[in-house]
Amino acid sequence: MRRLFLFLFVATTLMIQGCEGPPGPQGPPGEPGGLFVGETFEVEVSFNNENAYSELFDLDPPIEEGDAILIYMNEASPVYDNRNAWRLLPQTFYLEQGTLVYNFDHTPSSFSIFMDNSPIDFAQLETYWTNNLLFRVVIVPSDLFSANARMDFSDYDATMEFLDIEESDFVKIKK
Repeated sequence: MRRLFLFLFVATTLMIQGCEGPPGPQGPPGEPGGLFVGETFEVEVSFNNENAYSELFDLDPPIEEGDAILIYMNEASPVYDNRNAWRLLPQTFYLEQGTLVYNFDHTPSSFSIFMDNSPIDFAQLETYWTNNLLFRVVIVPSDLFSANARMDFSDYDATMEFLDIEESDFVKIKK
């Protein structure tokens, strides 16, 4: 009985090893793949009473319905000297004067970045919180966004790597 099992084992092993043949014919062409075209911008904003602590930017051409806009705020790293952190909006800061929120909204043809309504008197804030703030805007096509819904877009570095965006890809927009 042992010899029979040994023989069947060896025979099966040899048959599995011999299951190769010439490659088959080329299959039919598949559906054309989507071209994921996103855009990247870098904007500098100074919030003040004249602009109602908000800045509006036009999108030309308008984005497609369902595309997502991610906006990251540049902030000096509290941990490392001479290093900045990019934080996904909305971003909340707890100050002595109260809670300060930077937020954004968008339509297919524009986006705005603003200091959200709060009990803080924005005019009394230090210029660190209002002047020459740098933001990066990334437009993610809906096809790509929905296909990778489990992506953590709050991680700036991982998002830039995933979307294959380099520092040089950001177009500076002047207001």
